[in-house]
Amino acid sequence: MKQILALIFATAALPAMADAPLVENVRAQHSSSGLQFHVTLSHPDTGWDHYADGWRVLDMNGTELGMRVLGHPHEQEQPFTRSLSGVQIPKGTKQVQIQARCLVDGWAPEMTIVTLP
Repeated sequence: MKQILALIFATAALPAMADAPLVENVRAQHSSSGLQFHVTLSHPDTGWDHYADGWRVLDMNGTELGMRVLGHPHEQEQPFTRSLSGVQIPKGTKQVQIQARCLVDGWAPEMTIVTLP
């Protein structure tokens, strides 16, 4: 019985891991200053202490090409879309990856691969 109680108390002290931000959709288009990305995210934002706070564009080797910081929670707007302009893509690049970030849990392990226009 003591072991069960110890396990319950030890587990209760662990931080709650929420769902990682999920990239729902990505649209890339050419603009005069490079590529523009429109990324739709969903995340169970709970307020200023826990929300999806950014996403980034990476090449297929993991080099960051651009980042969009999200400055506030989107509790009442799920999913939501934000854009990033002026992303410079190395010549010959055919695909990039989009990775989302949460204020509490950091970068999501999943990447969304995007074939460029």
